[in-house]
Amino acid sequence: MNPTLNNVALWGEGLRLLVEISATAAFALSGVMAGARKKLDAVGVCVVGFLAAFGGGTLRDLLLDQRPFFWVRHVELLWGVFALCVLAMLFLRSRHFPITERAMQWPDALGLGLFAATGVHQALLLNMPALVAVLMGLITGVFGGVLRDVVCNEIPTAFHDHRPYAVCAFAGSWVYVGLWQLQAPGWLALLACVGVTAGLRGLALWRNWQLPAWRL
Repeated sequence: MNPTLNNVALWGEGLRLLVEISATAAFALSGVMAGARKKLDAVGVCVVGFLAAFGGGTLRDLLLDQRPFFWVRHVELLWGVFALCVLAMLFLRSRHFPITERAMQWPDALGLGLFAATGVHQALLLNMPALVAVLMGLITGVFGGVLRDVVCNEIPTAFHDHRPYAVCAFAGSWVYVGLWQLQAPGWLALLACVGVTAGLRGLALWRNWQLPAWRL
């Protein structure tokens, strides 16, 4: 292989792994904050953090028949999430940080964009059809938050918030697929997906955009 092409491929894979690590950290933090807001004990907070961090990626790997799961291939992610949970709990207790719904929304929006990008990327590498790749991005981005909210005895944010959430991941995933089919560089597709997904979610929170609600 051409050394230049090989370096580009390695750099792209390194970026994908960095995106996955960042997504895991962002969702783990949102899980810790959700557990602390519900006044769970230390074990409960860590469990919610792990479910938020690994739930979407695990379901993606199950549906794509990928073994071992991504957090088994990169066991350092487990240690990193555990350390993040412990440090976050210590910080929140020592600083008396007010855990509001708004404080949870921003790491959640970032994690949504990052995980959507990794889900689409993994599906496209396996030569899945465009719609399947988009759905893998959607599932990877949304399902960790769904598990987090269910364990915290809440209706999942993705279903009741009315401000676009899954729709943002859906749109960002199509951007990734479009750039992939145009043979754009992988790093550009990754960053564009993250930017569109997290950006749309941030705008929805800032401008208070609302999806139509079911009315009797």
